[in-house]
Formats: sequence, C-alpha cells, structure tokens
Amino acid sequence: MKFHLTLLTFLLTFSFLHAAKGASTDPGDDMKGLVKGQIIDGSTGAPLEYTTVSVYALPDSNLVTGGITDGEGIFSIELKTGRYYLEVAYISYQKLETKPFEIARGRMSADLGKIEMRPDATTLEQVEVRAEKSRMQMSLDKRVFNVGKDLANLGGSATDVLDNVPSVTVDVEGNVSLRGSGGVRILINGRPSSLVGVGDTDGLRNIPANLIERVEVITNPSSRYEAEGMAGIINIILKKEKRKGWNGSVDITGGYPEQAGLAINTNYRVKKWNFFANYGLTYRQSPGSGSRYQEVYDRNEFGPDTTFIQDLTRDRTRGGWDNNIRVGADYSFSETSTLTANFTYSVEDGDNISEITYRDFINSLDNPTGISTRTDNEREEEADLEYVMTYRKEFKGKGHQFTTDIRYQDSEELETSTIREAYFTPEFEETGASELEQRSSNLELQRQLIWQADYVRPFAEEGKFEVGLRAGLRDIETNFQVDEFGVSGWENLPEFTNNFLFDEDVYAAYTSIGNKYGDFSFQAGVRAEYTNMVTELVATEQVNPREYFNLFPSVFLGYDLGETGNSMQVSYSRRINRPNFWSLNPFFSFSDARNIFTGNPNLDPEFTDSYEINYLKYWDNASMTAGVFYRFTTGKTERIQRVNSEGITFTQPENLATEDAYGVDVTFSVSPTKWWDLDGNVNFFRSIISGTTESGEDLGADAITSFGRLTSQITLWDELNTQVRFNYRAPRNDPQGRDKSMYHMDLTLSKDILEKKGTLTFSVSDVFNSRRWRYVNEGTGFYSEGDFQWRARQARLTFSYRINQQKKRRGNYGGGYDGGGGDF
Repeated sequence: MKFHLTLLTFLLTFSFLHAAKGASTDPGDDMKGLVKGQIIDGSTGAPLEYTTVSVYALPDSNLVTGGITDGEGIFSIELKTGRYYLEVAYISYQKLETKPFEIARGRMSADLGKIEMRPDATTLEQVEVRAEKSRMQMSLDKRVFNVGKDLANLGGSATDVLDNVPSVTVDVEGNVSLRGSGGVRILINGRPSSLVGVGDTDGLRNIPANLIERVEVITNPSSRYEAEGMAGIINIILKKEKRKGWNGSVDITGGYPEQAGLAINTNYRVKKWNFFANYGLTYRQSPGSGSRYQEVYDRNEFGPDTTFIQDLTRDRTRGGWDNNIRVGADYSFSETSTLTANFTYSVEDGDNISEITYRDFINSLDNPTGISTRTDNEREEEADLEYVMTYRKEFKGKGHQFTTDIRYQDSEELETSTIREAYFTPEFEETGASELEQRSSNLELQRQLIWQADYVRPFAEEGKFEVGLRAGLRDIETNFQVDEFGVSGWENLPEFTNNFLFDEDVYAAYTSIGNKYGDFSFQAGVRAEYTNMVTELVATEQVNPREYFNLFPSVFLGYDLGETGNSMQVSYSRRINRPNFWSLNPFFSFSDARNIFTGNPNLDPEFTDSYEINYLKYWDNASMTAGVFYRFTTGKTERIQRVNSEGITFTQPENLATEDAYGVDVTFSVSPTKWWDLDGNVNFFRSIISGTTESGEDLGADAITSFGRLTSQITLWDELNTQVRFNYRAPRNDPQGRDKSMYHMDLTLSKDILEKKGTLTFSVSDVFNSRRWRYVNEGTGFYSEGDFQWRARQARLTFSYRINQQKKRRGNYGGGYDGGGGDF
C-alpha cells in the first residue's frame, strides 16, 4: 500500500507541475505586467507589514485594484498595460501617493523600490490605546479569532481559547460544540495533528494558548476541506513569524490553583532560510468536584417495588507536566518555490487523583444501608511525535499554485491506576470488611500517515479552479486490563479486559470551480471519499469491517448589496461524522465502578445536509454577521444511559434516527469610543431528535435553547487594559433528560511595561466559581440528577516579553471586517 501511495504521489506531482507549466504559456498572460516595491518606516527603516496599497488608473483616478504588504513590507500587484499611481495607507502613518508609473509593451515591470512612510503624530496616540483589542475578522462563511489580542487567553490552554471563540462552546468535560452541535473537526495548521489527541479534544488542554496565533471557524466548508465534521471545522493556526533576522517572544505564567507555565516563540530569517521554533512547558493542578443523586427501581436483590437510592460525591485533581516543542525550517529554492519541514514532540507526565463517596439508601433517605469510598490514583504518560514535509510552488498569475505535503504521526499513551474501595456503616464506622483492591492499565498506540496535494488555477479576472487528492491511513491499538486482588493474589477480570484494534483508511478527491460576475459570485464543488474501516476485539474475536463510498457536494452563491462590504451568501454542503476511536472502543473507563462509560463498536457514521444564509454588514466603527442555518442529520448519535439490576450505570453512544436542527447565529463587534471595544455572539437554535431503542423505548427530544457571550474591553488611565467576558448557556433537553442553565464570567487586567517590550496580565477565570454542569437524566428504571465542575476558579499572572518585535499597532477600525469571503 505504501509503495502504491508513493507512486501515486510522484505521478500526480509530475502531472500537476507539467499541466501548470503548460498553462503558464497562455498568451493572455503576456499582456499583464507587475508593480512591486517595499513599504518601510522612514525613521527606522523597518518594514511595515499589512500596509494597504491601492492602485489608481490615470487620467481619471479610478480605483483599479490593490493589495497588502507581506511580513517584510513587500508588495507585488499584477496590472494590465496603462498609466497608474499608488496610494499607500497604514494606521498611525501619513497617507502618501507615489509618482505616476507606466506598464507598457517592452516595459512590463515597474519596481518602485523602498517607499518611506512617516508617522502621523495626531493619530499615533489613539492607535496605541486601541492596540490590544480582541479582534475578530468576519466574513460570510468564516470567522478568524486573533488569539494574541484576547487578554483572557494569556497563560491558558487551547481549550480556553476555543471557549472564547464566537459560536463555539466547550463543556466541562472538554467536548467542543459549534452552534450547539458536536461532531466538530479540529485541525492544526489546516491538517489533522497528533497535538489534538486521539480523542480529538484531550490534547487541547496540553497546548499553551501562547503558542496559538489565531483560530478559524468555518461553519459550512467547501469541497477542498475534509468532509469530516458534521457541524463544521475549527482550524488552529500556530505562531510562525516572517520578519527578517531574529525575533521572538517569551511568556511566563503562574497561577492558583497551582499553575506554572513557560512559552517561547522564536524565529530567524536570513536569505533563503527561515528557521522557527515553539516551546511550551506547563505544570498545573486542576481541582474539580461533582455529585449525583440516583434512584433505581425494582432491583432484583431488594425485591419488587423497591427503590435503591445512591447519593454520590466526588472530589478529584488532575494535573502534572506537559511539554510541547515544534521546530522547523523553510527553504526557498526561488521566489516561487518553497520547501517546509517541521517536527513536533509533545510529552505529558500526569498524576490524577479521584475520591468518590457512595452513600446507599433503601426507599428513602431516612433508611441508609451503608457507605463506601473509592480512591483512584492514576498515572498518565503520553508522548506524541509528528513529522511534516510541505512543498509549495507558485506559478505565473496571482493565486496560481500547487501544494503537496506528507505527515507522519506516532503517539503512545499509558494510563495505570491503583484503586482502593473501603466500606463503612451508615454512621461512617468501619465494617471490618476487607478493602477491595484493583488496578487497571490502558496502553494506546496510534500511527497515522497523511498525504495531500492541492492545485489552484485562476482564470478570467476573478475565477478559480481547484482540484486535489488526499489519503489518510490510521491504525490505533489499545490494551485495557483490570485486575483484582483476591485470595490467590491478583486475578484478571475478563469482562473488563481486551485488546481493541482500530484500522481506518480514507481516500479522497475533490474539485471545485468559482467565479464572479458583477455583484454575483458562485462556487460549486464535489468531494468523493472512500472509507475502509475495521475494528477488532482480539480476546473475543469480534471483527467488524466497514466500507463505504460517498459524494459530498457543496454550493456557495454570493451577492454584493451595492455598498462595499455588505453582502449575502447562500450555501449548502453535505458532511459526515465518522465515529472516532473513543466512540467505538468498549473499554476505557473504570475509575467510577458504578458509572461506566464505554464505546460502541457497532456505531455508524452520521450524515448531515447543511444549509445556511449569511449576511455581512459593517460600518465605520462596527461590523455584524447574521446567519440562519438548518441541518438535517441521519444516524444521529447520542450517549444513552442504562442501569442494570446491580445499580451500575452504563453510558454508551448509540445511533438514533434523525435530527432537525435550525437556528440563528449573530456575531457583532463595535467600538463606541476610542477607549471601549465591545463584541459578542448570540445563538438561538432548536433541535428535534427522533429515535427508538430495540426494546421500543422512545428517545425523541425537542430542545429550544440558546447560548451567548459578551466581551467588553476598556482602556483606563495610564493605558491599563481591562477585559470582562460573560458567558451564558440556556437549559436544553436531550433524549434522556435535560441540561440546566450555566453561566460564568472572566476578568482580565493588562498593562504594558519595559517601554512596551513587555506586558503584565492578571486574569481570573470563572470569577464566581459558577461554571458547573447541572443535569437531570431519566430512563427505564432510573432517575438521576447531579452536577460536575471540571476545573475550579483559576487566577493567574502572566509576563510577556517581545524580542525584536513591536506590539501590533493595528486597531479594529471598520469593526474587524476582513473584506474576504472565506473559502471563495
């Protein structure tokens, strides 16, 4: 298989390059010239990145086109023959116009050299005050959240970052939802990564927020993206500078409950080489707690018409050391050809302690029968390796390029637990019974190889044709074993022991085409994916092969409403949510012997048809996106609880029938004054789930709910930046009960020091310690209600120091509109 994959890579690379080479000889391209130059600070000579360059035609001074400078202040813009001049604008600098220049036959290139800009003293102070706004860039189908400008993220993790992103929520167990739905595809730098973890969310807690540059949220992806992800895609972009010379940043964090962290970002760029490295070291102890009241009816051992009551309390602490290092280099063969290689290594060394107290009753709380305590000391060791090689080739014509990359991921995790259970009378006196001693181990091994190639060919003035291939090969093995100490020593418990194998190969090809005609634009594409998946329980010889081929079309229609930046888009895409490794693995939890979570090897994928209508509007100091969406899902997966005759609760994912989900999503950003910035997001949606079990139990649910967040940043005296964020989640029904409402508030203070080379930030997450998941579950033969808090209130202090870097001066003028249409 690997030989065929290598051969396929070579043939496709050769054919794409050959086709592109031939395409570049188009006679029409010879009629286009090029204007280029570099924008610099006239006082220091430093390049000015992201400077706006507008091109005007002479003699009528009509705006023709434009662009922005790159990380070195360089711009390059294609033009037809004619006479032009440039207008250059950069916040806090005086706007300037260049002398006229000409693109003509025999002189198709105009090099304007270095263009010097002078600071504007009247606006400089205002811009510096606004510099640290949490800036959202909004477009019709994609929102970009710039992490470094959100004060609350300093010193946190990737989980904290996502919980602050519009339309995204992270529950107390770390599960990520988008617009109220799970099945979100999480990518790192546009690709699947071992940093995310086997379960797609566990690894997020180990990525320091200081290593993240931005987060992209794509609610209705086009065919160029994987079809995986029922609700959409979240793409986490790690930091990588492009400035010449050596530069970087250092962040040091301390907090309570116990937290310490170090994050280093460094970059060195010289001639054709660019070297980069990120390192994150984190130590934390995260205390949490929970409770559960449960009634089980007609347990056999107590006879008919008997109610067994269990009152459970839990205290636990999770923590330890996490290390992340990423090193790499870019080499430019030419101005149009670049090879990038990087290596990522992540290691976790954790100690987790859980203490559960069970209080048992018969019929009422006035009739206690006993108390037992269960202590689980877990040791967790994990190592993740990732190797990536990327080649990018740019051809004549803006946006004409070929990209291919190959990555290999190798992960290993070992969890070992020592468990003791002691027994007491209702008065909490020892019963004299021997303690129960158990131990469990879970070894997980994952190997993944991914290859991808993408070719983009522009045509006409704003048209674009795309085609690509992808192959992903993944193997996971987990060995789960539970032993109990008995009269003859340690004895294996076969009902909790097995070797689970997961083998998944996904092959994909896609194509799309788009263009713009006046105010109307379109993009249409289709993606084909073939999946071959096999799961096996070795000890019981249960093999479950799956094989399916699916087409995933996508269509986007856009219309500009006459005023610049005001536009609408109608879109459709078909998505898939394949059951992940944890959803299929039947053995992975034994910490709570009375509340066991398992996977389901027979789980089928979910398929979703997603429809959206989005509207974008921006003003001088504000912007807003409003969307209406509808998703129809077949094979809807929900976690279903069942209680056996011994009172043990088993929770397992199962496929139900369908889900109809529709709602409204509004995101806004406004700057009422130069010292106050306000942004927020509100989601209202309804979810109708239908389905029954094999026994005929109705598991349908109809939920109307909402969630939202509001963030306020105010600059006080002496440039002290303050940020307050409030989150609220309304109650929601599910097939076996409901989740109650939840709210929490975060507070952050930030101040620049050391001549603005450093920043000191103090933050408190969950100020009122109110972020607790509260729920009620009901099913055949049982009723339960409880609450759980994954992490208690956290206070932390972070010091950030910038090396050869200036603090970003770009404010949020225009309310954060990025002027783009996302995928299109």
